Amino acid sequence: MVGGLGFGCSGNIGKKLAVFEPTHGSAPKYFGQYKVNPIATILAAKMMLEWLGEAELAVKVESAVARVIEEGKFKTYDMGGDTKTLEMAEAIAAYI
Repeated sequence: MVGGLGFGCSGNIGKKLAVFEPTHGSAPKYFGQYKVNPIATILAAKMMLEWLGEAELAVKVESAVARVIEEGKFKTYDMGGDTKTLEMAEAIAAYI
């Protein structure tokens, strides 16, 4: 485990097609609360970028995620904080 379901991403990769997604599912009990960690979704997009051959952009995405986690200023509820989903995503996007 690498920090919980808020961090887990996955890819179903075939010969011609691939599907990438967070491993946590839709988390319906948190609907409308804007507290779910978007990092798994962002890292799934990073995996997709790698698969598409966009290695440079994938590295930027992964580095941005790592930087936000390392700084510790933004933490969703599962990380012990109260940062909202969009705030976390915006913090990561700011470094891309």
